[in-house]
Amino acid sequence: MESWNHTDAFRFILLGFSDHPQLCLLFFSMFLMTYMVTLTGNLLIFIITTGDAVLHTPMYFFLRVLSILEICYTSVTVPKMLVRLLSGDKSISFLGCAMQMYFFVALGGVECFLLAAMAYDRYMAICHPLHYPSIMNHTKCMGLASGSWLSGLVGSLGHVMIIFNLHFCISHEINHFFCDITPVLKLACGITFLNKVVISTILLIFIPLPFILILVSYLLIIFTILKIPSVQGRCKAFSTCSSHLIVVTLFYGTGIINYLHPSSTSVSGMGKILSLFYSVIIPMLNPITYSLRNREVRDALKRTVTRKCFLN
Repeated sequence: MESWNHTDAFRFILLGFSDHPQLCLLFFSMFLMTYMVTLTGNLLIFIITTGDAVLHTPMYFFLRVLSILEICYTSVTVPKMLVRLLSGDKSISFLGCAMQMYFFVALGGVECFLLAAMAYDRYMAICHPLHYPSIMNHTKCMGLASGSWLSGLVGSLGHVMIIFNLHFCISHEINHFFCDITPVLKLACGITFLNKVVISTILLIFIPLPFILILVSYLLIIFTILKIPSVQGRCKAFSTCSSHLIVVTLFYGTGIINYLHPSSTSVSGMGKILSLFYSVIIPMLNPITYSLRNREVRDALKRTVTRKCFLN
């Protein structure tokens, strides 16, 4: 089969939601509103947890990092998607596609490891409360956050280098709204079995490994909570983990289905729906989840609004 040369003239076509052209304006309005809510909510969480001294704890340090991460993560795909919906231009350059895939996979990997670091923080706070202040100091928190970013940014290079060193067939239409791994890999010519094995191996490090760490942390947390004699004490201990558990369930649930079982999500647009969920919806829900279910964040927001009104 004829293949395209890797030149500046090479361009992919992102089909996106072209099978519903009559709904482009509706999609644009929905995604624009979602994107604005995501930016506003995560930026607000960052400002509140930074400006309020009560929230200068390890848990809220990781929440600040997560808020910035979600802003970057959703900005990789949504702005370009909005431009395509408004202008109708579905093309993306070879380099642009590679860069989009790199940052999407990289920031997704960062979130996987950061959620594991947040689970470890909750494990230390509940299972080892006496040693928690000394172990989870500023240096340790910075190390865990930096390690999460470094792991994601470096590990994703393998995906992009393997995929974009392949030759692509004459059909260069990507049945997706951004340059995701599986849809792009389907366009490669020749035998790609070895490439798929390597990519699957990397994905096994990115997704299941942090998830196993999270699972072990919460099993130990549950055992510790069950030993607390009072019901009120158990509820208070569990409430500090509930928001994180919701985020982990949503993010890992859709990610595992989409990436570890790609064949089951490639039909009927299910892959697009799952991708929309963890790339657009979840970054918007995270600040809502943490603020509505967290009394300390709500109280900090009230204090911030009160101080602002007083100064005015």
